Amino acid sequence: MSNRTLALTDDIHRYLVEATLREPPLLARLRAETHALPMARMQIAPEQGQFMGLLVELCAARRVLEVGVFTGYSSLAMALALPDDGRLVACDVSDEWTSIARRYWKEAGVDRKIELHLRPALETLAELARAPGAVFDLAFIDADKEHYDDYYESCLALLRPGGLVLVDNALWSGDVADPSVNDTETSAIRALNAKVRADERVSMSLLPLGDGLLLARKR
Repeated sequence: MSNRTLALTDDIHRYLVEATLREPPLLARLRAETHALPMARMQIAPEQGQFMGLLVELCAARRVLEVGVFTGYSSLAMALALPDDGRLVACDVSDEWTSIARRYWKEAGVDRKIELHLRPALETLAELARAPGAVFDLAFIDADKEHYDDYYESCLALLRPGGLVLVDNALWSGDVADPSVNDTETSAIRALNAKVRADERVSMSLLPLGDGLLLARKR
């Protein structure tokens, strides 16, 4: 008997989606609209969005931090899981992509829960670090890979003990496992995976979900 993670064939993935995905129609429409965009590959998988919503519930999260919004699928999935008085602080630099997100947030009735900052995320994170009482339960990082280490450190500092950092693209289409691939983005992700594994400040696990989801729980 093998103790390896099951290889996700097309048939198994189809079964996973058909048998377990509870994607609301609004999220499905957002995913379909995003699929038509040139940068559609930046969209997270719907089963990942569902899992992240579950993590929001498991953490009893009331304050969520997102670094990298794109068209808003992940923020919408998490905001729908937040309680009525929950808050999600979202960081991005693109007015064009987040205009799609804002449209869907409003239609879902969660726009009042989401505070969008349109400027470099490190500026917003630094401002939050200076704000009294700025403490978060969960943070999701899915932005430019070269700054992943900076985002990780900033988000970890803003988390309460027991809070979660989620890092997207941790497997990077498998390139992190290929020693011949050493471009800047791949090297940054590979370095962060190694750093988090050795980081005694957190408990961690890397899940082969979507493009790889790295979870780190602040001790």
